[in-house]
Amino acid sequence: MAAPTAAAPAEAAARLDQAAIDRFASRFASIAAEVRKDILSPEGEEDFVAELLTALFARGHVLLESRPGLGKTTLVRSLGAALGLQFGRVQFTPDLMPADITGTTILRTDERGGLYPEFQPGPIFANVLLADEINRASPKTQAALLEAMAERQMTVAGTTYKPGQNYTDGSGDVANADTGSDAAGLFHVLATQNPIEQEGTYPLPEAQLDRFFYKLVIPSPDDGLLADIVTHTTGVQREKSETAQHVDGLSFEELQGLQALPPLVETPQSALNFAVQLCQVLNPVSGRPSALAAANEYVMYGPSPRGAQALILAAKVRALVEGLPNINADLIAKVAGPALRHRVILNHRAAIDGMGSDSLIAAAIQHLRDADQG
Repeated sequence: MAAPTAAAPAEAAARLDQAAIDRFASRFASIAAEVRKDILSPEGEEDFVAELLTALFARGHVLLESRPGLGKTTLVRSLGAALGLQFGRVQFTPDLMPADITGTTILRTDERGGLYPEFQPGPIFANVLLADEINRASPKTQAALLEAMAERQMTVAGTTYKPGQNYTDGSGDVANADTGSDAAGLFHVLATQNPIEQEGTYPLPEAQLDRFFYKLVIPSPDDGLLADIVTHTTGVQREKSETAQHVDGLSFEELQGLQALPPLVETPQSALNFAVQLCQVLNPVSGRPSALAAANEYVMYGPSPRGAQALILAAKVRALVEGLPNINADLIAKVAGPALRHRVILNHRAAIDGMGSDSLIAAAIQHLRDADQG
């Protein structure tokens, strides 16, 4: 296998100037400020709004885990409002069928009494899709969503459709980006799941977990935050200006342009090596034990190549937010938790010993830093 190679600095610098970086950081801050009008986050925890936007600008899907009632739906709905995107929602249940997500073809009668097929789109035809309680659905239904997430297309009755596109008429034809929907091609799945110890929930397969760019874990609120939430939601009705609104002047074209900037951020060889080594340390395989003893003891499966890709892309978004033209190991360490926690599959011994994936990721980062200093 060829050694990893960093992007050419000259090419990146030629197409990514400071003005573009500043514009990205400004827009990112404006969108985050709008979403935060509806969201209260615990201090010292992950900034869920910033992490959600990081995944979106990296064109990734997000898995949100928390107990019911902690604002997952509000978070996603506010994000769609701030971006001016079409919002869709699917409540996953054990009896949900794939057609309930993708849509189905039905027979219509024309004015002459003849029959013709017409495709009725499902809720997946949105730009931002909330897949609520995804781990309550059957594997067959999950697979329908997986195809759309992985390929950004789906097959219904032998016809391929692309989510994120709208309909122009009743003919069943999807409007192209240049003929109907400016937002065509913008498609992000934000799936929620309850902790697996709750009744009626089932762990997602490793292959499906790997399709999610990020996994965010929303903790239960402490006394102070719970009091703020109750006050925020049970008082007098807030003015419209105090809830998330479409960011002024943000068009679909600009949003797509902003999504095109992160790949242009420079990746120094040292940063690329750090991302690769972090994934390798967390991925012991037969005949190649990890240098991290805890990984050999607790890890059943480590990150796939998508894990390293997520580290680099997320770090590039964060670099733009911080006004930097290149990434570094510190930025990669900052995004390692949400990028890798669902890609580090632990064994039963880890559960017995109370070892979590976040602790292992932190240990792996410290191991690499100690090795670098040594």
